[in-house]
Amino acid sequence: MKKEILIYETDKDVLKFLRAFFKEKKDYSPLYIRKNHNTFKKILAHKTPDALIVSSPDGLRHLKPSEIQCPIIALISTSLTKGIRSVVQSDVECYMLSPFFKEELDHKLKLVVDRKSWIEGLYDENEDLYALMELASLASSTLNPKEVLYLVVKKISDIIKVSRCSMISINAENHRYADVVSSFEDPKITNLRIDLNKYPEIRRALYVKKMVVIKDAQKDPLMKEVKDIITPLGIRSIVVIPVIFRDEVIGSLLLRTSRKKHTFSKREIKLLVALANASANALYNAFLYERLDKEKTKLEKLAITDYLTGIYNIRYFYNRLEEEFSRSGRYFIPLSCIMLDIDHFKKINDSYGHRVGDLVLREFAQLVKRHTRKSDLFSRYGGEEFILLLPQTPIKGALIEAGRLMKVIKKHQFRSIKEDHRITVSFGISGTPNNKIKNYDDLIQLADNALFRAKEKGRDRIIVHHHSHS
Repeated sequence: MKKEILIYETDKDVLKFLRAFFKEKKDYSPLYIRKNHNTFKKILAHKTPDALIVSSPDGLRHLKPSEIQCPIIALISTSLTKGIRSVVQSDVECYMLSPFFKEELDHKLKLVVDRKSWIEGLYDENEDLYALMELASLASSTLNPKEVLYLVVKKISDIIKVSRCSMISINAENHRYADVVSSFEDPKITNLRIDLNKYPEIRRALYVKKMVVIKDAQKDPLMKEVKDIITPLGIRSIVVIPVIFRDEVIGSLLLRTSRKKHTFSKREIKLLVALANASANALYNAFLYERLDKEKTKLEKLAITDYLTGIYNIRYFYNRLEEEFSRSGRYFIPLSCIMLDIDHFKKINDSYGHRVGDLVLREFAQLVKRHTRKSDLFSRYGGEEFILLLPQTPIKGALIEAGRLMKVIKKHQFRSIKEDHRITVSFGISGTPNNKIKNYDDLIQLADNALFRAKEKGRDRIIVHHHSHS
């Protein structure tokens, strides 16, 4: 089913780009709104598309993004400063800067559409998760799935005297190894890797998807290949119960005892099966919990990361900037800002193509990131322009930092361009305390002005407000 994309854009060049893009993409159904913003609002009131593409700042000023039920991608084609400010103030997560590229739009659309689907699915899965937790007899005692699993094996060991009771997680793609996710001997044991070549009873249970009962491990033919291993351990009887959820083996409840006089009784086995069935819910919850947690972490990282360079995006930068500026003023701590711009970047695109230009931008960003302090905040500001915030750093310290970065960049040979083509960078620096800086916008503006002067004076240099260093 095609994803419906609503488009509110009036710039002819941008519309030309969008029409060319969607002509090639068969997974999307674009709907262009040509009338005034009132008509646009009426359409949104009755329709919930999979994503909305809107110009910034012109289109965003007519909307209340918080009231729109679909993800938004803002296109900034005119004023960079006003466009970014509008995006940040509107709390729009995804945006693009002119010039626009099809690869970037494709990435952004997939990101927001997949996130929308994931959030909708998350609601359903959470409902499922809580329902399953309620059904599990021990789940109500803790919200931590790993604790649930431990309580299950601990309860079994309390009810039935065994020498070992473990919950084993089986990898669906690799049946050579498994992980002990919980063992009653030690609640700290999690994800202990075991080699299933040494556990034929588990392999058998996985194959037949049924319970395997070993009455006498010393005489059972199934255990012949590992007899030398189990004999010194005194193991007499083994029960392996596959934990089944929705017809899929998601783990094994493995019970072992070294009792020499008798095996598991029918009553004990029946009880173990009942507990294993209840454990299926808890084990499924654990897998679901971990998967959702990983997905959540992944989405959180994507939300604050520039897709091309892998460093922080400007949205995250502005959020942190406000915090750091407030802290600087409250405690009279110096705060510096460095704007840096790759010199003659257009020549790289013209000489090598935009694909190589993108590779250079990513390599440049990662290079600078490696040579900045952990406390510094490095972000892509737009195009080939980057911004670096240095908390608790006076102008003098920022100047030293910029000089060090300048040397690092000059020495570096970028992989995608010729050896004799060295990249240089222009720097603009501002910082507090300064009576011209009343708010964080002034801090950025002064650094931007200094960068502009650095480029005017021939590039490949550092300008600090009205003072220069090259």
